[in-house]
Parts: sequence; structure tokens; C-alpha cells
Amino acid sequence: MEIPTLVELGLFAIVLIVLLGPFTVRKIEHNLEAFLFVMGVSAVTLSSFESHENLVRFYGETVPEIGWNMHLVMEAVEEPVLKGIVPAVLVAGLLFHYGQSRIQSIIDAVLKVVPLRILIFVMIVVLGLSASIITAIIAALLLVELIRVMPMDRKTQVNVTIIACFSIGIGAVLTPVGEPLSTIAVTKLQGDPYNAGFFFLFNILAIYVIPACVAMGLLGMFFTGKAKEVKEKTISAAEGTLKDVVVRAGKVYLFVMALLLLGSGMKLVIDKYILSIPPEIIYWVNMISAVLDNATLAAAEISPMMDPLTLQAVIMGLLFSGGMLIPGNIPNIIAAQKLSITSTEWAKVGIPIGLVLMALYFVWIFYLPFHFEFNL
Repeated sequence: MEIPTLVELGLFAIVLIVLLGPFTVRKIEHNLEAFLFVMGVSAVTLSSFESHENLVRFYGETVPEIGWNMHLVMEAVEEPVLKGIVPAVLVAGLLFHYGQSRIQSIIDAVLKVVPLRILIFVMIVVLGLSASIITAIIAALLLVELIRVMPMDRKTQVNVTIIACFSIGIGAVLTPVGEPLSTIAVTKLQGDPYNAGFFFLFNILAIYVIPACVAMGLLGMFFTGKAKEVKEKTISAAEGTLKDVVVRAGKVYLFVMALLLLGSGMKLVIDKYILSIPPEIIYWVNMISAVLDNATLAAAEISPMMDPLTLQAVIMGLLFSGGMLIPGNIPNIIAAQKLSITSTEWAKVGIPIGLVLMALYFVWIFYLPFHFEFNL
């Protein structure tokens, strides 16, 4: 096996710092956006120092752009806006800022006839499965505003939010409009042999995705049941001042930019050390998407040369691990920002859930014969 270069070792070190930093340094935990931005800039800068000879040795004569270039800079600046993430957060923040009282009155009326546990179950499942149509961003924004006005203590609120973000992140993959990962997957598979259309991902993944969303709903009911004695909300339903709304959107912008830079900076090690391993192993290696944008990994890994089983394994591995930590998925970022959930709080719930899902689905995907496909 080829010995890693100094640049590659440095990139591995950055991944380790990104994984451990938020849990060991309090200032990092409270300034996660700035920290990830610095790590993203560092990764891209470091990759720029890889020698052309090493790149040619690995890629051949068609060496991709590695390190800083104008295309990357423009993409980092524009993508958070062009993908609709920041505009959605800003517009929704303004709407909810002026509509909180109306939302509160609706939820209060519903809770008079529907138990909180049932409402939580329905919310998690419906938001998860509808995210593929309304997008994961809108689903996450709706989740946050619903959570704000429900009578739950802080711990229950955090637990239910993380569980719901798993459901949204998983459910959004069913159509190419749900999230960037699904858009990239369909785009890369639209030619032979799959000729992927709008319902391609639904056809091959719904058998795995729908049970996962329902399971998250049941898990949410369990956590809510443990807090059934709570009578009043312990967190204000107020969105905050207009300045808070704008600042929050700015933080999301920096967060998304940071993840894009981090993924670009890691392209070399992804291409060199991840893409060549068997699907049973890459399924677990994809846990790196807990700290990297899973759309970046999808763009690097997914190929029309893969058989359907490998495609299912790669995508489901990315989805489950993306829920483990805050940087793993856009819904996580939005929810953590708006509800002030720390990296430690998220990891305590997200990592166990993600590991259990990955273990169960590893057995299902690779060792059980039941692999039904829908045909829409």
C-alpha cells in the first residue's frame, strides 16, 4: 500500500480535529460555524500544496482541480444562496417571527384533542416522508417552529428534534428535489444503465426509508412519553428580534460554505482512500459524512457502474451517518442553530441512534434476501 504523503496526513489530521474539537474545547462548541470555516479553509489550502507529480501518479494526465481556484471560491460564495438554503432560512424566520402566536394557538387547540405523544409521532413521520417533496430545508424549518410551541422540557425538546432530523434527512432522499444528495445521485445515474428519472430513488430506497421514518416516529413517542409530566414549555416560543433572524441566517450561510470548502479540501483523500474499498466497508467508512457534507461524498462515490445493492448501501450509509453530528446534514444545522443545541447534546443522542440504524440496515441490506423495489 502506498505511503500517504505529508499533505494527506495533514488532511487526515484536520478530519480528526473536526471530529474531536467541538467536544473538547468549549469555545469551539459555541463557535462551530467559524471553527468549521477555518478547518475548511485549512483543508483547501493544505491540498493546494500537494505536488503535481503525486497528483499525476494517482489521477493520470486528467488531474482535477485540487486546492484553491476561482471556481471553488465562487461556488463557496454562491451555493448557500443558489441552493435556496439561506433564503429559505431568512424568509421562514421572518414569517415565523410574525406568526408565532398563530402557530401557538393552533398547536394548543390540537393538543386539546390529540395526545402529545401521538402528535410527535405524526409530526416526525409526516415531515420525514414529505421532505422529499417540500425539501429537507422547509421540513427542518417547520420542525423547529412546531417544537418551539410544544409543551416539552429542554432535554425532551432536544431529543425529539434530533430524532426528527434523522427522519427528515432520510426521507428527503426519495426524490431529486428533497436534498442535494438525491439531486446529485439522480444526475449521476440518469444515463445507462439506470436511466434514472424522478422516481428512481423512491423505487430502490423506499423499502428502507419508509420503515426508518416510522421507526423514528416511534422513538420520538418513547422520548416524549418519558416527559409526559411536563405541563409548560420551558423554552420561549419567540423567534427573537429581527436582528436575531438575520444573524441566524448569516450563521447558516457560513456553516454551509464551511462544509463545501471542507469537502473540496478532502477530495484527494476521498478519491484515493475511500472509492476503491468494497461496499461492505465503504458503508461504514461513510460515517465520515457526520462531519463532511454527505452530498460531497455522494458526488465522489456514486457511479453508474455500481450494481443496485451497492448503490443502496452507499446512499443509506450516508443518510444514517449524516444524522449523527450537527455538520452531517442541512436539517441538523438549521435545527441546532435555531434551538441552540450544542455539539455534545447532539452527539449523545445522534451517535447511538446512527450506529443502531447502521448496524440493523447493514444486516438487512447485505445479508437478508428481502430487497423489494417499487416501480413508479
